Amino acid sequence: MSIAQPAKRWDPIVKLTHWGVASAVIANALFTEEGSGWHVWVGYALAGLLLLRWLWGFVGTRNARFSAFPPNPMRAIRYIAGARKGQQTQHSSHNPLGTLMVYALWSCLGVIIASGIAMSGPPPANPNVREAGEAYEATSTEVRSYAEEEGGEEREEQEGGESGEGGEEVLEEVHEIAVNLLYVLIALHILGVLFETIRHGRGTVGAMIPFMNRRKP
Repeated sequence: MSIAQPAKRWDPIVKLTHWGVASAVIANALFTEEGSGWHVWVGYALAGLLLLRWLWGFVGTRNARFSAFPPNPMRAIRYIAGARKGQQTQHSSHNPLGTLMVYALWSCLGVIIASGIAMSGPPPANPNVREAGEAYEATSTEVRSYAEEEGGEEREEQEGGESGEGGEEVLEEVHEIAVNLLYVLIALHILGVLFETIRHGRGTVGAMIPFMNRRKP
């Protein structure tokens, strides 16, 4: 049984943020060194794209708004059951299973960005520096050393330093786990797109490619 509905159409902002986020993830995964200035700059660009997409979810076109694809696990389960029975349903926005994937990807990206910014601080003026937070960390070390000398409470300062290092290690671990989880989600997302393409045709992919789904005059 098939239900005829309008073909999926995504606006330019959705396409820009989708491919921009994908490019930023690929760039930081393959072409930049972890902790480098370029890595941090790409991370901030990623944050900007994600914020733009979230803003567009409130004020954008009808299919791009959050109200068009609210997360609903029960609907996703029913969608999977229907797909197993051969039912083909078209959705002008994300299908119920794709909706859960979108929110999972956004949540994971949010954790990656937040932990990355917490570790690196503001982006360096020169992205070619070896470590993005090099100057910031050096200045902080000098301030801590001066405080230790003036305060005369070396043991308390050492405990505070150990606590700071422990916090940084936690951030690094959270960042790494979130990145690895993101790779798994991306793989599942690609498999889902392939599955939908097999079921519904090339329109699933074409809807996200620029200039491929313009309305005919």
